This record gives sequence, structure tokens and C-alpha cells, in this order.
Amino acid sequence: MRKALTRFSDGVDWFNERLGGMVCWLTLAMVLIASYNTIARYSGRHLGINLTSNALLELQWYLFSAVFLLGGAFALKRNAHVRVDVVYERLNPKARACINLAGTFLFLIPFSCMMLWATWGSVASSWEILEESSDPGGLPRYPVKTLIPIAFVLLIFQGLSQAVKEVRNLRDGMDASADDRDSL
Repeated sequence: MRKALTRFSDGVDWFNERLGGMVCWLTLAMVLIASYNTIARYSGRHLGINLTSNALLELQWYLFSAVFLLGGAFALKRNAHVRVDVVYERLNPKARACINLAGTFLFLIPFSCMMLWATWGSVASSWEILEESSDPGGLPRYPVKTLIPIAFVLLIFQGLSQAVKEVRNLRDGMDASADDRDSL
């Protein structure tokens, strides 16, 4: 069972690490598109022509959404998420592991499941009608809306992976302290 959980955790970590690397490239694309949009908007004013489009503006926002939504599990894996460290950093590793486990099972997973439930109908409806932007020349909305449930599934899996590692840390910590007592 331990090996299966370790393989699961390693697989989830591997996937989210690769996905996080790709998301970093989306950030570059987003910045380049935003830069182009800004330059084109001001240049177009001086030239008297429109050099930008609603599609490019929406693409910029869609990329931002993708970075935010798909980067969440990557941030959790890297322990780069927001945390109030005033007390946490002063705790011993066992207490930290217990807090992380409690946070995962009391907050992260229930919240992610609730968000899956709350957004599923909206995403399904968007796919049914192949929702488009209401702006002229805009982009389809259903693909970007699909990222919402995907993001929460990724968070659930990464949360479970983190829980496996925290349990392993607790177990190894207890095993190490038992070994220390045995050597006395």
C-alpha cells in the first residue's frame, strides 16, 4: 500500500511539475500579448487606425486565467502558496505536518469539491451552447471555463499527494524517534 501511495504521489508531483513548467511559458505569452496590445492601442490612436482586436484582449485574459487556475496545484506542490508563517515557521516538523494534513482534509479538499459541484453546471451549459464572447470578434468562452473544474481536480490530486508526503514525514519522524529510543 505504501508503494502504491508513493507512486501515486510521485506521479501527481511529476505531472504538476511539468504542467507548471508549461504554465510559465503561458506567462511569457501573456506578457508579450499585453505588450503588443498596449503598443498597438497607442500607436493606432496616433495613426488613426485600429491595430488591436477584442480577440487579442480576450486572449490576454484567457492566458491569465490559465496561469492562475493551472498554476495553483504547481504552487501547492512547490509550497509557494500563501501562508501566514508567523507561527507555522516556529513549529516543529511534526506539528507542521499535522497542520498541513488538517488543512488539506478540512479545507482544501472540501473547498475544491464544493467548487467542482458549483461550477460543473455552468461549464456544461457553456459546452452545450458552445458559448462565445459577446464582444465582436471575441473568442469562444467554453474552453477557458473548462479550466475551472480542471484546476480544482488538479488541486485535489496535489492535496492528496501532499497528504501522502506529510503522513510519510510523520511516520518517518516517529520511526526515527523510536530508533533513537532503541539506541539508548
